[in-house]
Amino acid sequence: MSVRTRVGRVTVLAVAALMVPLAAGCTDDSTPEPTPSPSTSASSPADVHLTFGVYGSAREIAVYRSTVRIWNAQPDNASVRLRTWPSAAAMRQAVAQGAPMPDVFLTPRTDLRWLLDHNYTQPVDELLDERGVDFGDGYSRDALEAFSAEDRLQCMPYGISPMLIYYNKQLVNFDRMRKRGLDAPDDDATSWSFEQFSAAAQFASRPRRGTKGVHIAATLPGLAPFIVSGGGSVFDDASDPKSLTFSSDDSKAALEQTLELLRNPQLTLDEAELARATPIRWFERGKLAMIAGYRSLVPQLRQKPGLDFDVMPMPNLDHGATVGDISGLCLAKKADNAPAAADFIVHELSKESVGAVARTGYLAPANLEVALSDDFLQPGRRPAHAQFFTTTVRSMIFAPLIDNLPELEAAVQPSLEQLVYGVGVLDLDGITEQIDQESRPILDPESASPSTSEPPSS
Repeated sequence: MSVRTRVGRVTVLAVAALMVPLAAGCTDDSTPEPTPSPSTSASSPADVHLTFGVYGSAREIAVYRSTVRIWNAQPDNASVRLRTWPSAAAMRQAVAQGAPMPDVFLTPRTDLRWLLDHNYTQPVDELLDERGVDFGDGYSRDALEAFSAEDRLQCMPYGISPMLIYYNKQLVNFDRMRKRGLDAPDDDATSWSFEQFSAAAQFASRPRRGTKGVHIAATLPGLAPFIVSGGGSVFDDASDPKSLTFSSDDSKAALEQTLELLRNPQLTLDEAELARATPIRWFERGKLAMIAGYRSLVPQLRQKPGLDFDVMPMPNLDHGATVGDISGLCLAKKADNAPAAADFIVHELSKESVGAVARTGYLAPANLEVALSDDFLQPGRRPAHAQFFTTTVRSMIFAPLIDNLPELEAAVQPSLEQLVYGVGVLDLDGITEQIDQESRPILDPESASPSTSEPPSS
């Protein structure tokens, strides 16, 4: 049975139609135990004690704590204790070093393969369906598919933020561009071409003012939207990749167009400038017009006095494409009480709970009701076009579920930097083939091992 068929079967006919065409830094916050009363759980609430593992900023942690307190205030609910980490990496490291997996926990999609390989989770589709979770209208097909594997919905989508372009409205003024006869998107545009993106970078670059037009990170996520938008591909297989495909004809064609802009030192930050400050710092200082990023950047940028910024989707070469920062709520395989834990997940997925977290500004919610509400859109606050974090989900591409992505990125990083920041004549054929070759020992270790098919020579 396919993933789409499974999720569709578990959710109702409406979603079926849609599914077709983780002990450093950990803190424990004790909370009052509720009074026992009937529950959908196998044991009475007085006997059930669950843990909820989360990571994030101090403001996000404070809101998660408040949602747990609201839950624990109800006498019919099982007792939940919050466990926190500063980052998803710290959470994973703690578990890898022997810390117990929380009964319910937040995780990035990039850790899903690791969780499955270590048998840390159990599917949530049937438990949540029994509790009336609205998969069909409440969540996009893309969000559900992101956490689907092995024919089941493994975790419930919680946050889904496409990568967008953040731009400084004082440096990139579309109205002034149009008045000068430059190619710029209309005020109500929901997309823009690569040519318009390039024109904006050129318009914002002013040597006398010391401003540069754009910075795109020389990373796999940074380049992937441009490659795919131009008709290329990043991996040779969507589910079981053996190599990167930077050297394919379509990928090289997309890179050739993209790198004409990204390798222009008059328009982009050079290595010397990057050594002095991060791209975010250049952007905050008003010296960099455009950067790519996720919703989690918003609170930091809002704190910079005088910084007037907005967002646009990633530019189109041939069609819309972007990558995403995706998180989900998972149920531990060894949860003390799976039904009670599922009850708590439903509470954390509610409009009230997700809305409270969304109001901090960091989260782009997978819950569509919240994503379309003022809790997320926050009218009158930057960015004005927050809806793009929701509408561009349909253009997201998902990396294969592999657990060695950090190793892969580290292996090809020097070559990617040479590709984007190198000076002089670009040997596109040579560098892209080198990138693909560097990826193979990581993605397909057996291909890099000495052959054992022939007997040793005497």
